[in-house]
Amino acid sequence: MASIELRRRIRWADADAAGRLHYPRIFEYFEEGEVELLRSVGIEFLGGGLEVREYDFPRKHVDAVFHRMLPLDAEFVMRVTIGKLGNSSIRYDYQVFSDGACTELALEGSMTVVCVKDGKPAAIPEKLREALS
Repeated sequence: MASIELRRRIRWADADAAGRLHYPRIFEYFEEGEVELLRSVGIEFLGGGLEVREYDFPRKHVDAVFHRMLPLDAEFVMRVTIGKLGNSSIRYDYQVFSDGACTELALEGSMTVVCVKDGKPAAIPEKLREALS
């Protein structure tokens, strides 16, 4: 299954008054990871590569478990993998490490999206399935 690692820092806008990652903001990082993973396997939403604009991918489930604090400006590594490819759903799994060697797990989570066409769940397009497998 497809997988990538992204290196990021906790941005000012994502920190709370105590100077640490404000918990709901992790889901924005998750979405960034989703787009970067798709881009890495040739999937594009605005032209070029395999286009999937005729489909929608609304979120069905998102979760995160925090193991350690991520302070403002801290570097972290986010690993994004395809956890499961269903008939009409994709589960992305996330691991966020607070060190560059990926030994200190700061948080983990998942996001499940459903492939929708014309307002109804649809089978994942074969080219997308192949790209993510």
